Parts: sequence; C-alpha cells; structure tokens
Amino acid sequence: MSDQPARPATAADAVTQREGSVTFREIFSLPEFRALYLSGLVNIIGDYLSRAAVTALVYQQSQSVLLSAASFAITYVPWLFGPLLSALADRYPYRLTMIASDLVRMVLIAVLLVPGLPTAVILVLLFVAGLAAPPARSARSALLPLLVGRDRVTLAVATNQTSNQAAQVIGYMAGATLAVALTPRIALGIDVLTFALSAALVAFGIRRRPTTVARSERTHLLRETSEGFQAVFGDRVLRSITIVVYTVTVFAIVPEGLAAAWAAEGTSNPEVQAFDQGMIMAAGPLGFVIGGILFNRFVPAARRVRLIPVLAVIVPLVLVPTVVSPPAVVVALLVMLAGLTQGALLPTLNATFVLALPQSFRARGFGVVNSGMQLAQFSAVMITGWLADHFRLPLVVGLWSIGGTVLMLLAAIFWPRPVEFAEAADRAAAADEPGAAPPAREPTTSVTRKLS
Repeated sequence: MSDQPARPATAADAVTQREGSVTFREIFSLPEFRALYLSGLVNIIGDYLSRAAVTALVYQQSQSVLLSAASFAITYVPWLFGPLLSALADRYPYRLTMIASDLVRMVLIAVLLVPGLPTAVILVLLFVAGLAAPPARSARSALLPLLVGRDRVTLAVATNQTSNQAAQVIGYMAGATLAVALTPRIALGIDVLTFALSAALVAFGIRRRPTTVARSERTHLLRETSEGFQAVFGDRVLRSITIVVYTVTVFAIVPEGLAAAWAAEGTSNPEVQAFDQGMIMAAGPLGFVIGGILFNRFVPAARRVRLIPVLAVIVPLVLVPTVVSPPAVVVALLVMLAGLTQGALLPTLNATFVLALPQSFRARGFGVVNSGMQLAQFSAVMITGWLADHFRLPLVVGLWSIGGTVLMLLAAIFWPRPVEFAEAADRAAAADEPGAAPPAREPTTSVTRKLS
C-alpha cells in the first residue's frame, strides 16, 4: 500500500480540503510570492496617486464633469488592445514580461516630469504608457499559481486583491491632497519610482521560468488571441464568471469616477472638496479590504462559492440610495458597503477562474477578462459623466445602480451549479498534467469543446 495520502476525488475537493489549513504566514514564507506581492503593491500606490491628482486638476481647470471623468478614464483606453497584448505574455517568460513592462512605463512617465508639457501631451503619454499594463498584469496573474500552488491560490488571490485595494486608499487620499496643495507632477514622479522598484523586485526576487507556449507551438498572434477568447467564452463556468465581473465593476466604479464632481456639488471650499473627493474615492477600496479579509477568513470556501450570486446582486443594490442626493459622507458609506461586498465576491470569482483555466491559457484568459473589465469601466465612467453634465448627478448614479441590480438578478438566475465549478477545475487540472496535449494548439472547435 502506498504511503502517499489518498488523493481527493476532484481537484476542487483538494483545494477546499487544503484551504482550511493555509495561513497568511505560509504564503508569505515563500520568497517569490513576497517579491511579486510587493512589486504589485508599489505599482498600485503610484498609479492611483497620480490618477486622483490628475482627475482633480482637470476638474479644477475645466469645471466639466465630462472632462474630469475623461481624465480618470484615460488609463482604461489601452485595454482596448488588452487581449492582443496579453497574448504576448504566453509567448515570453512571465518574469521578463513584467520587468520589460515596468521599465517601459518608467521611461514614458519620466518624460511627464519635463516642465511646460501641455495637458494633451501628458494624456497621450499616459495612454502610451498604459499599453504596457495589459501584458504585465496578465503575466502577474498567470504567474501567481506557479509560485504558490493550486492549494494556496485562493488565499494568495484574496491577499493580493485586498492589499491592492488598501494601496488604492493610500494613492487616492494622497493624490487628491497633492492636487490641491502642490502639483500632480509630484505624484507622477512617485509613479516613476514605483515602476523602478517594481522591476527590481521582480528581477531579483523571482527566478527564471520557461514560457508556457514553446516557440515551436506558436502561431499567428491574432489566432492565439482568438483562442484566449474561445477559452473564456466557450466554457459555461468561465463565461458566467466573466459576465458577473464585468457587470459588478461597471456599476461599482461610477462613484469613484465622478467623485471630484460630487465633492464640488457639496461645497465651494477647496480643502473640503479635496477631502470629500478622497473620502469617496477611497471608500470603495477600504470596504474591499475589510470584506476581503473577513469573508475569506471566516467563511468556508464551499459557502463562498454558493454565495456568489447573492453578493453580486448586493453590490449595485446598496448604491441605489444615492438617488436621493445624500451628503458626501453618506455617499462614501454606501460606496464602502459596495466595496465590502466586492471584497467578499471578487477574490472568490478570481480564484475560481484561475482553477478552471488551464495554464497555457492563463495569460490570455486574464487578458480577456481584464481588458473587458477595464473597457467596461471606461465606458461606464464616460457615459455617466456625460449624463451628469445634463442631469442631476445623484439621479444618474441612483438610476445606474437600479439598472445594475436588475442585471445582477438576471445573472443570478442563470448562475452555474457548484458541481459545475468542481468539474471545470478538474478539466483544467487534467490539461495541466505532464504529457497532456497543449489545448492552445487544437483547432478552434476542439479547443471550445475541450474547455466546455
């Protein structure tokens, strides 16, 4: 008789059984995870600090909700090319992709420190620098399971996402303050330093690994990008997760994107405006941190999966009271409650997505999801910003949230059963076994059939 422990019936069972004994100390004892974690954290702080500062500056100069929303949303536009750019992360080592992306962004953002640059040039440079974000983020997401293992990935994902939201709180509050007291170039200078530090952490903290798709197996980049779409939308579980992620983020992002205008409606005092803006923008990430820690600490994995459709409905539902035009502090409280629910929901969806996706598709799969999510947020902020220039801002946000609640109710009705999630995890685990045929090289119909 073998001395090895009995193998769980399914890969999903293995994750659930092991997850109960995984601790924060265990994942942080892994040097490579620490390097990946810290590099992502410093990036987030720099990005959101500069985003908040530029958003406030544009509104102060133009007094236009639409232009302020556009300055917030400009960083989402590069994700229009996200799936194509993310396919590069499956062609090259994840470590190399992250380092190169950080260095490219560092140089381009450094150009913004040149005095006297017009606002239009600054926005163009931000857009070009943003093109390096999709491959970097996809490589980071795809690398995580390799660093921690399938049994630790749920806690690792939750740790990354909650910490990133905490970093957004710091970035938003500091950025809004700097926009009033000093200049956004200080925020951009800090952003340059974060990219340099991130590249160093990855270069010296993560070892070299081969690509997941060998050079001999590559086809046309457009075909590989298409296979990423087939992998995500050809599978019922992955497709359902993706739709919910898109919808939740579309309706939760609006108060952040319109925070500068909302704060200006309540008072003409610049210092109070800066505080109210920072409070509203930081409330969602702060709630996410609280919800992520509490939910993943005290709610068992199986129950978290079952609660997904309920939590998805709650996110836009708690924002509906904004329709009655409450003061900024109440708006921030509602946004924090929506963020708390997202913190309970999104790490579970993310980890489930990881476990249901074969390794050879992970960078492309995350590229599809991240790109769609970023573009959906961009569209939401631009649409509601345009509407708020013509109608009362609270009415726009309230009705927008009512629409989100209806859509989430429809998604909950057609949500897959828990057994379907376990079966999807089993298929992905089987595809990752040594000697398994690389699914990305199958004909398109076979890929879809194999993943679904």
